[in-house]
Amino acid sequence: MDARRGGEAAGGGAGDVAGERGRLLNVAYRLLGSLVEAEDAVQEAYTRWYGLAPARRAAVVVPGAWLTTVTARICLAVLGSARARRERYVGTWLPEPLPGAPDGGPGAAPEDPAARIVRDESVAMAFLVVLEAMTPAERVAFVPHDVFRYPFADIADVLGRSTAACRRLASSGRRRIGAAGGTGPVPLAERAAIVRQVKEAWESRDIPALVGLLDPAAVMTADGGGLAGAALRPVEGAAAIARYMVALADRAPGLVLRLGEVNGLPGLVASRDGVVRTVAAFALRAGRVDRIWVIRTPEKLGPWAREAAAQGAARGTSRRAPRAARGHGVRAARGHPVRAARSIPRARSSRPLFPAFAPGRPLAPARSPPGLPHRHARCRGGRSGARGAVRNVRIGGARMFRWKMPELPPAGGTLRNLMTASRTSGRGR
Repeated sequence: MDARRGGEAAGGGAGDVAGERGRLLNVAYRLLGSLVEAEDAVQEAYTRWYGLAPARRAAVVVPGAWLTTVTARICLAVLGSARARRERYVGTWLPEPLPGAPDGGPGAAPEDPAARIVRDESVAMAFLVVLEAMTPAERVAFVPHDVFRYPFADIADVLGRSTAACRRLASSGRRRIGAAGGTGPVPLAERAAIVRQVKEAWESRDIPALVGLLDPAAVMTADGGGLAGAALRPVEGAAAIARYMVALADRAPGLVLRLGEVNGLPGLVASRDGVVRTVAAFALRAGRVDRIWVIRTPEKLGPWAREAAAQGAARGTSRRAPRAARGHGVRAARGHPVRAARSIPRARSSRPLFPAFAPGRPLAPARSPPGLPHRHARCRGGRSGARGAVRNVRIGGARMFRWKMPELPPAGGTLRNLMTASRTSGRGR
């Protein structure tokens, strides 16, 4: 990642710099486990590049190496802060799943960042979950060297450590990978067959069949982020997982399962009304499902919504993506606590809130508690509508009631003038 290495071809043109975006996204996604954060890190690297003076940019022999170094440093800083954020995360944080690579058809979206990620064993969900257990320094030393074959001398420049220290960090990362108990490569056809059997057993609510497909020590981990229903703790044991899956199927009518590619391997995608709600990834051991990772956080399913929209466009139909998948609420995907969206819409009715406050009828006098003058009344805010403003008024902090203001308030519009006019009109009646 040395920006002045002479062994690489020099090129400082705008086209050469822009062509590095795909490789930078691949590095950042494997370092961060989040496509949203990877996009931000790459964009920040480009911002710093174009923020350099022209003379400094011209002095960089290999812009791609400079951008890689800066991107890795940004990822290192993000990983340091992400550990604290994810401690406050609701439930278990899982990496963001990736849909299958586009096939270049009419529905493909080459500009989609997810389309730039190379699907190989280094983006498998099992691999990314193990990376989450590494320290930020271990991850930055292990991924660039073992996955992208960068020399330790360049990684030492990123971490600010010696080459020997970077070798030890990468070695520690390899031990974590080995301790995770990988089972070696499994043919895709075998994986797809097992996942298909899980799908069929889930659809038929066949608990014995599910137990037979799961390893006795299987573990299912779900990520809802506090925005979607999910188990807050891992579900352990084949029988417990099977019962949980059947109960979930009973409580989610209309959910449609289909086989799909999840991070380069066969998985399951659940949708309702054409909108992707859940993505599940699987790890196998000895012909049985050993690990299940379920992602339900809406912000992490953005690429899947774009994939569904692209497929709908190819078929001549389209469906609007959910709000979270359209780029709203990115804070939750980054581990920030967010407030759940309003689930019950406000009721709209043509009738007034209270019959006594019907339009065209004068306001009833505002009465204070005994011994409390009107000057203690204060407005508590409200909302406006076609029939005027509705206000909540608190009298001396003792009680609250709602009233309707006339369409043409008295001159000045103050609360005291309004209450005086209401009292006068009430006495006149």
